[in-house]
Amino acid sequence: MMKNVYSVGQVNTYIKNMFAQDFLLHKISVKGEVSNCKYHSSGHIYFTIKDAGGVMQCIMFAGNRRGLKFQMQEGQNVVVTGSVEVYERDGKYQLYAREIELSGAGNLYLRFEALKQELEEMGMFDEAYKKPIPRYAARVGVVTAPTGAAVQDIRNIAARRNPYVQLILYPALVQGYGAAQSIAQGIRALDDLGVDVMIVGRGGGSIEDLWAFNEEIVARAIFSCQTPVISAVGHQTDYTIADFVADLRAPTPSAAAELAVYDYRAAQVQLYQMHERLEHMMRQRIVTLQLQLEHLDTRMRLLSPAHRLRENRKYAVDLEEKLRTKMDAILREKRHHMMLLAEKLDGLSPAKKLCQGYAFVADEGGRAIRDASSVKKHDIIAVHLQNGTVKAAVTEVDLE
Repeated sequence: MMKNVYSVGQVNTYIKNMFAQDFLLHKISVKGEVSNCKYHSSGHIYFTIKDAGGVMQCIMFAGNRRGLKFQMQEGQNVVVTGSVEVYERDGKYQLYAREIELSGAGNLYLRFEALKQELEEMGMFDEAYKKPIPRYAARVGVVTAPTGAAVQDIRNIAARRNPYVQLILYPALVQGYGAAQSIAQGIRALDDLGVDVMIVGRGGGSIEDLWAFNEEIVARAIFSCQTPVISAVGHQTDYTIADFVADLRAPTPSAAAELAVYDYRAAQVQLYQMHERLEHMMRQRIVTLQLQLEHLDTRMRLLSPAHRLRENRKYAVDLEEKLRTKMDAILREKRHHMMLLAEKLDGLSPAKKLCQGYAFVADEGGRAIRDASSVKKHDIIAVHLQNGTVKAAVTEVDLE
């Protein structure tokens, strides 16, 4: 019996047709780890995906790269969607990729970045829309799971900082199916209730665990909320869309409670210090006003008519005293001068000279005769003595 012998090409064509007839292979999604990734100058991407069970060759033509939203790298976990076909020349089958998505966390990260960029472009992260957190909140709303460390931490810190603050918990789903809708509903419910500030969050976890806080419905609920919202999702290094939209981000739920609830004891200390400062300022103010009042009272007394009259009288008395003193001094000076003149006059008095035995000789006209040559013989002269006048005729004139 003759054996049927086929060419290599025939076999490859047969296998290719078998693949073509399997509709499952026309559009199939395969998950694996990227290796041997090469970007060709033609624009095609050649790579391999592998897992513990095997290896598969893959190619993405340049025409399909428009839908690729990331740069492929070694070690990435991806989901490749396309068709499995046989390349006849080499007799090998490979996956012709039409879509490639990052698997798990990588794909979620891309979705996170896309939504973040979209909401940022819409202005939902703008500081202009951020509402201030009230300093002294009386009612604090909390949207989180009713069990777990997050709500317990918030309760403990709120009780420690201010036992008079009322916490209102909306028990929401924070993970899994329906979590985003539950969180958004809780935000709207507490906003309608009229709390002073709201904490929205949960404890730490993987990006998948925290994903509900990256959903657009939650972002829009926070943005539309009239109550100031503090986001507190995960740990300090975890960031979600809710953190960017919220009015304030806290690194942890515990930190959110610290920010939302004012420390009652610190407020007491501050009030005491303010009271002390106020009393000190009041005492200083009273002293200042007393000094001002005394100054004004002194001015009023100085400016009063009675005071001015007394001052003028005193001034007049002072002037009178000064005038009297001046007059006495002048009189004493004049008396002394007069005494000096009197003594001088007394020394020059003709009467006194006459008393001393001197005589005053005058001619008939009463003029004093001081020179003997001015007298002639037979002239009549008058000799004035102390007690009378003697008239005589000149009998002889002797000139020396």
